[in-house]
Amino acid sequence: MSSVLPASLSSRLLLGLFALATFALRAEASAALTLRITPDRPDWKYAPGEPVKFHVSLPGATEGIAVRYRLGPEMMPAEERAATVPPAGLTIDGGTLPEPGFLRCVVTAELGGKTVRALATAGFAPEQIAPTQTEPRDFDAFWAAAKAELAQVPLDPRMTHLPDQSTAAIEVHHVSFQNVGVVGATFPSARTRVYGMLCVPKGPGPFPAMLRLPGATVRAYPGVRDLAAKGIITLEIGLHGIPVNLAPEVYAQLVSGVLASYPTYQLDDPRAYYYRRAYLGCVRANDFLCSLPQWDGRTLIVSGHSQGGQLTVATAVLDPRVNAIAVTFPAFCDVTGYLHGRAGGWPHMFRDEKNGHRTPAKIATTGYYDTVNFARRLRVPGFYTWGFNDETCPPTSMFAAYNTIMAPKSLYLA
Repeated sequence: MSSVLPASLSSRLLLGLFALATFALRAEASAALTLRITPDRPDWKYAPGEPVKFHVSLPGATEGIAVRYRLGPEMMPAEERAATVPPAGLTIDGGTLPEPGFLRCVVTAELGGKTVRALATAGFAPEQIAPTQTEPRDFDAFWAAAKAELAQVPLDPRMTHLPDQSTAAIEVHHVSFQNVGVVGATFPSARTRVYGMLCVPKGPGPFPAMLRLPGATVRAYPGVRDLAAKGIITLEIGLHGIPVNLAPEVYAQLVSGVLASYPTYQLDDPRAYYYRRAYLGCVRANDFLCSLPQWDGRTLIVSGHSQGGQLTVATAVLDPRVNAIAVTFPAFCDVTGYLHGRAGGWPHMFRDEKNGHRTPAKIATTGYYDTVNFARRLRVPGFYTWGFNDETCPPTSMFAAYNTIMAPKSLYLA
C-alpha cells in the first residue's frame, strides 16, 4: 500500500499538525510564564496619602495576556476588574490609604490551562498601626489565677527513650507531663497531658534550653534535632494533649473530625476556651525543661511560627524564666480588626458576619488571649519576622501587636 497522501489531504494534515504544534508550544510557553506584581517602591512602604502603583508583568510573554485583579485594603472585599497585560507589562493605579494600613493588589491569569495568582501589598506607615483589641480589666488576675491552678498540678513527667532515632550527638525521647484539665467541655477532665519530642545533647553539659511551640493543625513532631546537635536541649511540643509520634492517618482523622475548628471551641467562656489549656501547657513544658539535670539553669529560649508565634509571646509573658524569644508571623494578633473594618489575625473568627462568632461573650473572651495584650507586657528581647504578602497572618494584625512591644525588639521583613 502506498504511503503517499493526496496533495490536498497532505496539505490539510500538515496545516493541522502545524496548528497542533503551535497550540502545544503556546501552551508550553504559557505554562512557563511567571506572573509577577510589585509596588513601585523597592521597600513597599508609603506615607498615608501617597499614591502607589503596581506593576504587573509576565516575563517572556510575546502577546497580551488577559488578567483579572482586585485592589483594596488587605483581606477586605474588593471589586474584580479585567485587564490585559502587554509584553512590556501593565501599571495599575493603586490609589492610596489615608491612614496606616496595607493596600493589596491580587492578580489572576489563566496560563497553560491553570489559574495562576500573584499579589503585592503596599504598607502605609505600618509602624503607626494601633490595635483595635480591648484589654480586660482583670487580664493579669485571670492569668495569675490560671497559673496558680497549674502550680497545684503535679508534673508527673514520663520519658520514653527512642534509641533508633538517637544519634552519636543527641538522645531523643518522646515525653509527656501533666497539665490542667478541660473545663466546661462536652467531656471535661481534671487533668490532661502535654506531649512532645525532647532532644538532649550528649556530653557532660550543662546546656541551654529551647522550647519550640507548634503552628496550627494537628500533626506529628520530630523534635528540633539540628539545634540539639549544636549543644542546645530542645523540646518540641504538640498542642492537643495527644502523643506526637502517631501514624499520619490518626492526625488526618482528627483534623477533619473533632479538632476541625478547635480555635473557636468554647469561645464564649474565657475559662473554658480551648487555648487556656494550651497557654498553660506551654508554661508546663518549661517546668519540664527546667527540671532536667542537663539544663544550665540560666538560658531558656522560646520560639514558634504562626500559632507557635502566638504561643511564644504568651509564654514569655506568663513565665519569667524565659530569657528571649524568636517569633515568625505570629497568629491571633488583633483578631477584632474585622469588627473595625480592617484585617484581623488568624484564625479570623470575626471575618464572616454570619458565622455566629460576633457575640459580646466571644469578643470579650478573645481579649484574654489576643497576642496584642501579651505583647505589651513583654519584658524579654525578641526577634520577629514576617512579610507584607501574608494572607494567613495579615501584616496589619502583626504590626498592631508588634507596635505595642516596649521590650528590646528586632523585625526582619522578608
